[in-house]
Amino acid sequence: MALRFLKYGSVYFSITVIVVSLIIGGPWVFVAPIYVFAMIPLLELVLPYSEKNLDKAEEEMAKKDIKYDLMVWSVVPLQYALLFFFLNRMGDASLTWWQIVGMVFSFGIACGVLGINAAHELGHRNTWYEQTMSKMLLLTSLYTHFFIEHNRGHHKNVSTDEDPASSRRGETVYAFFIRSVRDSWFSAWHLESERLKKTNTSFWSLQNEMLVLQIVQVLFVAAIGAIWGLKVMLLFIASATIGFLLLETVNYIEHYGLRRKKIDDAYYEKVMPVHSWNSNHPIGRIMLFELTRHSDHHYIASRKYQVLRHFDDSPQMPTGYPGMMVLSFFPPLFFKVMDKQIAKYKAAAGGEALA
Repeated sequence: MALRFLKYGSVYFSITVIVVSLIIGGPWVFVAPIYVFAMIPLLELVLPYSEKNLDKAEEEMAKKDIKYDLMVWSVVPLQYALLFFFLNRMGDASLTWWQIVGMVFSFGIACGVLGINAAHELGHRNTWYEQTMSKMLLLTSLYTHFFIEHNRGHHKNVSTDEDPASSRRGETVYAFFIRSVRDSWFSAWHLESERLKKTNTSFWSLQNEMLVLQIVQVLFVAAIGAIWGLKVMLLFIASATIGFLLLETVNYIEHYGLRRKKIDDAYYEKVMPVHSWNSNHPIGRIMLFELTRHSDHHYIASRKYQVLRHFDDSPQMPTGYPGMMVLSFFPPLFFKVMDKQIAKYKAAAGGEALA
């Protein structure tokens, strides 16, 4: 049990792969995208997966073991070290255009697969320092509004048409990108505005967290431009965009076609494990800090990643998150696979949790 946390060290291997992409140059600039979106999906097609949960005693030990916290906290300095190295690398005039493309995608993976994922875990913690770490990581993807909308909007409205981040059956990932990015940003403004009204606080106040976060983002980008120049600033924005689009791709596959039953004009049924797609495939689980056990995360959002559980009645993805993300980029294939999965679970759920 004491060494169980070490499996999450695969995060460091992913970081190493990204560093290789940025340092060596040449064809190696594409090693990170190939590793994440080709090698891992292929491996997860053949590797066995486990539905095993920790027993009560193991769970209590894991929850109290600070090593699991240290693992996710460590992503913050590592992400900023990658950012600093990326910015310096982008200033190298000897790089060819295709090397730049590879490096931009590599750092984009650092933003979306590592940074935002750790930010998501930390954003659900109740300590000020962990929430600050979450916002710092989101800043590297220019997606700080996620902290507000995800925690106060998505978790309340998940698997309903009121949630921008819950994809609809038959909706392509490309249409979802536009709707979710746009509506999630506006939702964060609305949520913060409503919070301020309840306390009679001015919208134009430092108490407006959404306003403060947007100003910080602008200043962050401006500082990069001032220090490294316009070209590097634009390349950073490109990487950050890849990062938050990878997040939105994960959002897309997590709740595709799942809907909660509406009880009356104002309320939906309680969020249950059947309202999120789950995956027990091994590499995605440990690389993404158990995000793939998404059913339990939405059922009890306060549970730390190391104790998330499998539920027999939660709908299961046919492969891991990396593979499903790749599949989503080909809508006809994605619909064909997921329609079968929806049909499989629709009967088990009585049709109430599926569109």
